[in-house]
Amino acid sequence: MPLMEEIRAILPHVGARLQADVVMATRSTFQIGGPADILFEPANATEIEQIAAYCFEKGVPLTVLGNGSNVLVSDRGIRGVVLVIGDEMSEMTFIGTQIVADAGIRLSTLAGAAARQGLSGLEFASGIPGTLGGAILMNAGAYGQCMADVVVLTEFLDEQLVHRSLVGAEHGFGYRCSAFSDRSAIILRACLKLQQDDPQAIFARIADLSLRRRASQPLDMPSAGSTFKRPEGHFAGKLISDCGLKGCRIGNAQVSEKHAGFIINLGLGCAADTRSLIEKIKREVAEKTGIHLEPEVRFVGEWQEWGQDGPAKE
Repeated sequence: MPLMEEIRAILPHVGARLQADVVMATRSTFQIGGPADILFEPANATEIEQIAAYCFEKGVPLTVLGNGSNVLVSDRGIRGVVLVIGDEMSEMTFIGTQIVADAGIRLSTLAGAAARQGLSGLEFASGIPGTLGGAILMNAGAYGQCMADVVVLTEFLDEQLVHRSLVGAEHGFGYRCSAFSDRSAIILRACLKLQQDDPQAIFARIADLSLRRRASQPLDMPSAGSTFKRPEGHFAGKLISDCGLKGCRIGNAQVSEKHAGFIINLGLGCAADTRSLIEKIKREVAEKTGIHLEPEVRFVGEWQEWGQDGPAKE
């Protein structure tokens, strides 16, 4: 029985939330990427467990994504099943100064809802275009704050499909990493602890950060956000600019003229050109400064033709 039919048999009531041959360019903020064999948008943890159990039993590759805001999907696409934990899993509940929210809720939605409740602490996240689950995985942050400052508990499905949770320091948060970074666990929901404040003051801080973002970042162009992690003691954007790479272009992938820390898609960009540009930046910055930039963007899908330093040679 074909893969789609087998999955439809175990998830007969999901309708259009289960699709075949979905072009991932429509599911990423980079607007780049080939087709996913199967894409499924779960509505609850039970459905996640069902699809994960099926993939585990059958040996089908399973890729977990959120809003597709920090990924570069290969032009060849993604084999197996892509599990998109997004708007279908975006419930939240307020308990005093805490929020319990599903992994698929967008950070901007969460920050706005917290502000209306007079809860401060998520202002930094208001302009981050990812979901809660993805933000926890990479300890997303901006303007001196990060998820480690607010996350107190995370529920997840581990590699053996057992429901577990991490509390406090167990998250292992570091710069753009967490205890989830190097494992195949699936984040389901989390509890965040905030502080009471005047809603008007909170919204004023959100507005100020929004103005700062619009002034300094190429928000009008498709991108995956900051392309590189910040090297200790340096800023990636400044290093790239100082190396004369601002505006550098391969195909329709370009280092932003507005902020050299961003690579933008000028339109109809492809993953191969974008990754080639990333590798060029890494190589030239290392040669000129001795500093090795590490991508913040995750490479997803079929990239067999790539070695550590670019396309494999025939």
